[in-house]
Amino acid sequence: MVSFEMNDRKKIGLGLTGFGIFFSFLGIIFFFDKGLLAVGNILFFSGVTLTIGLKSSLQFFMKRSNYKGTFSFGAGFFLVVIGWTIMGMILEAYGFIVLFSGFWPTLAVFLQKIPVLGWLLQHPFIRSTFSNRYHGKRVPV
Repeated sequence: MVSFEMNDRKKIGLGLTGFGIFFSFLGIIFFFDKGLLAVGNILFFSGVTLTIGLKSSLQFFMKRSNYKGTFSFGAGFFLVVIGWTIMGMILEAYGFIVLFSGFWPTLAVFLQKIPVLGWLLQHPFIRSTFSNRYHGKRVPV
């Protein structure tokens, strides 16, 4: 059963996820710094685990349809830790896109509700780009 209440564990998880994204961004800005990228990955993964729970995280990452994304993300994390940061980030980005591809339409609806960004997303070029990416499935952007 999924609980939508915001308890302290979920708040901490969202904070860790945000810091993970921030540290990963800093690691990229500082020319793929190995330490910042590794810390960002650890914070992101632990934040997602705290936010949705350990059992749900294991079910999500071990789902048969997510094996390719899980393997890519894990291999990318390993490459970042051993120092091959650019190749690791490419693999991680691919894994992230594969793992979270089901959430893109929901994210598009959320981004549309942000005042200035929503206005930009209504631009015909942007709408046609998103519509073509989902192979004819209309995405509410």
